Amino acid sequence: MDPHSTGDLFSDEALQQPARREQIGEQSYVLRGYALPWLERVLPELRAVLAQSPFRHMVTPGGFTMSAALSSCGELGWTTTTQGYRYSPLDPERQQPWPGMPPILRELAIDAASAAGFDAFAPDACLINRYVPGARMSLHQDKNERNYNAPVVSVSLGLPAVFLFGGHQRSDKTQKISLFHGDVAVWGGVDRLRYHGVQPIKPGVHPRMGPQRINLTFRTAG
Repeated sequence: MDPHSTGDLFSDEALQQPARREQIGEQSYVLRGYALPWLERVLPELRAVLAQSPFRHMVTPGGFTMSAALSSCGELGWTTTTQGYRYSPLDPERQQPWPGMPPILRELAIDAASAAGFDAFAPDACLINRYVPGARMSLHQDKNERNYNAPVVSVSLGLPAVFLFGGHQRSDKTQKISLFHGDVAVWGGVDRLRYHGVQPIKPGVHPRMGPQRINLTFRTAG
């Protein structure tokens, strides 16, 4: 399967796993398998979003091309150029608004936030990252949002990933947390600005998503 195609990524049966809530910080959780019951409704909407705003590799302020490809939906999308990181209402490649956030994606994010103890979550941005084998995300803080009162909700699809969850300094020791298809990580409150990242994705083919991991990260950005 071509990892750059989005037309037939969602055709095979998903692997199931027991649902449970795993605490990884004072106000941080992994909701194991939480998204699995939603996927029959989520994946067609995700496919439609990506047809409008396909994945692309952005360039960091340091001039490096990110190994994870990116798209977005919602009122705001996260972008990066050599001038810096920011949220924008426009897809910079199309010079058109990002696709609207499908209601089922918003509902999933709100429900997951509530399950982790964060009520009244109102996401206005959903970042969609695609990791092929070898792609990674270096340690960073999510701090381009206007305030940090809302949590971050991160949905994992496809190949497994090792999620690095650190402290409030880049040099702090990190936990290594395996994330699988359908897992949802939620962190906020005192943990909202903890450093986090993703180790290089190992080669493989997921029975439903193909040779890739797709991550949906919901935030209140504006």
